[in-house]
Amino acid sequence: MRRRLTTLVAATATLVLVAFLVPLALLLRTVAQDRAITAATADVQSIVALVGTADADSLRLTVDQLSATADRPVTVYLPDGTVLGDQVDVTPAVRLASTGRSLTATDGQGREILVAVQGRDDGTAVIRTFVSAAELDRGVARAWAVLAGLGVVLILLGVLVADRLARRLTAPVAELSAVSHRLANAELSARARPSGPAEFREVAGALNHLAGRIQELLREEREQVADLSHRLRTPLTALRLEAETLSDPADAARVTAGVDSLERAVTGLIEQARRRSAAPGRSAGPVAAVVADATAVVRDRVEFWSVLAEDTARVVRLDLPAGPLPVGIDAEELAAAVDAVLGNVFAHTPDGTGFTVTLTAAPPGGAVLSVADDGPGMPHGLVLRGVSGAGSTGLGLDIARRAAQASGGRLELADGSPGAVVTLWFGPPTGGCISPARSV
Repeated sequence: MRRRLTTLVAATATLVLVAFLVPLALLLRTVAQDRAITAATADVQSIVALVGTADADSLRLTVDQLSATADRPVTVYLPDGTVLGDQVDVTPAVRLASTGRSLTATDGQGREILVAVQGRDDGTAVIRTFVSAAELDRGVARAWAVLAGLGVVLILLGVLVADRLARRLTAPVAELSAVSHRLANAELSARARPSGPAEFREVAGALNHLAGRIQELLREEREQVADLSHRLRTPLTALRLEAETLSDPADAARVTAGVDSLERAVTGLIEQARRRSAAPGRSAGPVAAVVADATAVVRDRVEFWSVLAEDTARVVRLDLPAGPLPVGIDAEELAAAVDAVLGNVFAHTPDGTGFTVTLTAAPPGGAVLSVADDGPGMPHGLVLRGVSGAGSTGLGLDIARRAAQASGGRLELADGSPGAVVTLWFGPPTGGCISPARSV
């Protein structure tokens, strides 16, 4: 923007100066030529009366003196053919002037000024002088150089002023852009300093108001998350107490483990939301890198879903590596992603549909989790957030996709033969300790 404004002002100043200086330069040339012709005409007019009345000897002496003192040649052609002053051959213009007509003739070398003097007894005499092209344009080149220099100085001055003005206009825009990028990077304490024209100050105020509003919304969200934690603890506590009353110790342990897992998941989501909604200027603290064992997590979650699969007559096929397979994601996040993918199999396929869970190591590091079912195929738009064809929330595969992307991976969907295949790529760990898999 700054360069465009400067270029625009420079182009406008150049056009204005050209429109002003070109006619002025032509006028100066015309004035210089008129001055030279006027001076030559005055020399000729000074001897007109003498040529019309004096004898040849007196006239010769006067013409010789004038020719010696003048800056240009002066010649007098008498009717009897006598040539006084500078000896110049008779030109067509002289012959035309001898008919009694004064005139000015122009050729490539200059201008020839001729004055016809009538009243002599022997006929019409002609006074001739010649103004060369150099004399006609004397001083014009220097005047043009001065005008050109003045034009260049004015253009440079205009560009300098335009650059200063453009800098004043673009500096607030650059500051607004920097503040918006800081806000986009979750630096919610960033504020724009109102400066520049009134429109820019208004935009800066609107941006600051937007940042403040975002802080208020995040603060409200944080409070709602805190309320959610308190509301969920009561039913979770009731479930835990209910599980303790079960007569079968195995069932009691399984239900208690499920309640504990749910409580950890809710607590993790609350802490994550609080970190993202931290107040401006307050750091959430360093987050330690966590590495999960994908083999243990996938085995744990498949065992959890196998109970429901047995109840719905589904065949579960599991293919896991022999040893640990670390990935760059928290065990809770990884378990949530696995649950989301397996939950979609149960939600979008009829009872009795089997599925295969395969976990392999990725060549550059990390892991690849593939879940292939024997159902009718992948419904259109299933991966879109909030879209579901089975009456669910529509967040399942979006949760899995976000978990994979958080580790540097991705989610892929494909139609198998038969059924659908969901593939999750998890990136390698970047350091930290392996987090334990949640148990069922």
